[in-house]
Amino acid sequence: MQLFLSLFTIIATTAAAIPYSQYILAPSSRTIRPVAIYDQHDVLTSAVALLAGHKPSGQTLLLDAFNSSVTYDFGKNIAGLVNLVVSSQNGSIGITFTESSLWVSSAACDATADSGLDAPLVFDVTSSGSYEASPDKERGAFRYLTVVNLGTAKLSIKDLWVHFTAMPHWEENTLQNYTGWFHSNDEKLNRVWYAGAYTNQLVTIDPTRGDALESVPGNSSANGTLEWSLNTTITNGTSTLTDGAKRDRLVWSGDMSIAVPGIAVTTLDLISIRNALDSLFNLQTTTGQLPYAGYPFNERGIVSFTYHLYALIGVANYYHWSGDQSYLTDKWAGWKSGIEWAVQQIDSTGLANITAPADWLRFGMGGHNIEANSILFYTLNLGIELARIENDNSTADRWARLASGIQAAAIPLLWQPSVGLFRDNETTTLAPQDGNAWAVKSGLVTSPSQVAQISSALQARWGPYGAPAPEAADAVSPFISGFELEAHFMANRTDTALALVRNMWADFMLDDPRMTNSTFIEGYSVTGELHYAPYANDPRISHAHGWATGPTSSLTTFVAGIQILSDAGATWAIVPQLGDLSHVDAGFSTSRGLFSSKWSVHGSVFQLQITTPKGTTGTIGLPLPGNHTKASVTGGGLQDAVAEGDAAGRVWVDGLEGGDHEFLVNGL
Repeated sequence: MQLFLSLFTIIATTAAAIPYSQYILAPSSRTIRPVAIYDQHDVLTSAVALLAGHKPSGQTLLLDAFNSSVTYDFGKNIAGLVNLVVSSQNGSIGITFTESSLWVSSAACDATADSGLDAPLVFDVTSSGSYEASPDKERGAFRYLTVVNLGTAKLSIKDLWVHFTAMPHWEENTLQNYTGWFHSNDEKLNRVWYAGAYTNQLVTIDPTRGDALESVPGNSSANGTLEWSLNTTITNGTSTLTDGAKRDRLVWSGDMSIAVPGIAVTTLDLISIRNALDSLFNLQTTTGQLPYAGYPFNERGIVSFTYHLYALIGVANYYHWSGDQSYLTDKWAGWKSGIEWAVQQIDSTGLANITAPADWLRFGMGGHNIEANSILFYTLNLGIELARIENDNSTADRWARLASGIQAAAIPLLWQPSVGLFRDNETTTLAPQDGNAWAVKSGLVTSPSQVAQISSALQARWGPYGAPAPEAADAVSPFISGFELEAHFMANRTDTALALVRNMWADFMLDDPRMTNSTFIEGYSVTGELHYAPYANDPRISHAHGWATGPTSSLTTFVAGIQILSDAGATWAIVPQLGDLSHVDAGFSTSRGLFSSKWSVHGSVFQLQITTPKGTTGTIGLPLPGNHTKASVTGGGLQDAVAEGDAAGRVWVDGLEGGDHEFLVNGL
C-alpha cells in the first residue's frame, strides 16, 4: 500500500503545474461533446445545436424523416457511453461509431469482429427525457458519431454527450494530470509524444468491459450487421491495460512491452499495468508456460514463445519503473519457471528452436529464429539482474552461460554480411524487421559498426509511409517499428530515428485525413492503404493501439536522454541525443522523485540542466556540439576542464549525486 500512496502523492503534487499541458489530448472532464459536423443527409434542422459551445436557448436537432442523419466529429478519438436528451415522445434513434472517416455510415459502425460491420446502437424513444447507453454498449474508441432517424416520426434531440470511460480509476478532473512531459523545438515530435500518451490512456479500461473478440453469438441485425457487446471481465481490479481501445480490449504481453515504458514516462499508471500482468500469471501452467494473451483468448490454446517472454519482460519492466521489490519477490518463482520453460527449447546449437507458431501477426515463425532468440537473450539478461536482486546467484550464473551461448551461436549462423541484416532462420534469406531490431535492442550485437550497418540497412527499406515488416508480407507494423526506432537511436543515428518519427508517426499516422489526429493505428499496408495484411476485414483495424506508441518513451529516453538504470531510478544516466534539434525539455517522476533534462544547443555551445532525486546516483554523457572532438566542460565538479570525446562524440561525467546540476560544453 505504501507504494501506491506515494504514487498518488506524485500525481497530486504535480497536478497544479503540469508543463506543456496545452498538448495533452485527454479531456479535462468526462463529459465530451462533438466539436464539428462532418456530414449530414436528408431533411434535418439545426445540426449545430448539439455541438460543444453551440447551444442557443431552445434550439434542438430535428431529424425530419426516416434515415435523416448527421455525423458529428469529436476532433480526436474518444471512448465512452452516449447520452441523449430527447424532446420527442416516440421514435427510434440509431447511433453509429467509427474511428476512421473511411467508415462513416448511418447504417453501421466500424468493426470489432473478423468480418462484417457492427450494428448501430439503438435508442427506442417512449417518452421525452434522458437516455444513456447501457454499460455493455460503451464504445471503446471513435472519432465520428452518426445520429440517424430509424423511424417514421420526426425526432427532436436537445442534447448529446459522451461520458468518457477510459482511465476509469482516475477521478473526474484528473485525466490530464500527467507525471511526465516532453517539449522540443519540433512540433511534430511534441504532438507524437502526447498522442502516444493519450493512446495508452484510451487502451486503459474498466476490466469488466473487455471484449471476447467475438460479436454477440447468433445475433445479426436486419441489415446484416453484427450485434456487439463489451461485457467480459478480463482482470481483477478497477482498471487494466489492454492492447486496443475498440478491440481487442484484452491483455497482450507483447503490446505491453511498448506501452509500459510509454506509460511510465507520462502517467505512471502502475496499477493498471500490475492488474494486467497479474491476469497473465494467474494463467501460468504448471510447466511454466504463460499464455499468448489473457482471458478469454487464452482458452483458444494458442502458444507463443515470444509472447511468453514478453510477459516475463513485463514483470521486469514493472519492477524497473516501480522499484517494488515485494512484487518482484511475489512473482519470482513464476518468473523462474517461465524462463525454464523457454530455455528448454535451446538445442545443441546453443539457440532456441522455435516450434510455437504464434507471434505478433508475423508469418513463418519457427526454427532458430533471430527475433525469438534475441528476445530470449534479452530476457535472460533481465533475469540475471533480477536473480542478483533476489540473491539467487547460482541461477544468475546459469542464465549468463545460456545467454552467452545464444550470442555466440546466432551471429555466425544467421548474419548475412552482404545484406547487413540477420536472416529470419537458417532456412531462408528473409531479413525480418523484428529480428534485426531486436538484435540491436537486446544487446546481442555489440559491435558499433555492425549496429550501424543494421540501422542503415533497415532505413534503406523505408517507403513513403514508414518502415516495412517483410515478415508480415504487405505490412507496416508500428509495433515492430517502435523497436526499430530504438535500434536507430542505439546506433547513434539520431537524425535517422527522428526522420522515422516525423514521417511515419507524425505525417502519416497523425495527419493523414483517414486517421484520428490523436491516437496511433495498429498497422497498415506499405502502400498507405488502411489494410493490415493479417486481417481480411479492414474496418476491424484498431486506430488506438498501445503497441504503436514507441516514440513516446524513445523521445524521453534518447532525445532527452533520461535513462533509468535500476529500480525506480536508484541509478540513472542522462545521455541526450541532439540530432537536428536546438532544444528539448522533458521529465517524469517515479516513486523516488523527479527526473528532468533540459538542454539547448547554439552553434558549438551545449547547455544541460538536470534534476534527479536526492539519494540517487548517476552518469552524464555530454554531446560535443558542432562536430568538435574536444570541449571545455563546466559543471559536475569540473571547471573549464578540457575533455576529449569518445567514439560517439560524448564526454562522460561519472559518480554524480542526485540533485540539480548544470553543465556547459564549449566545443574546441
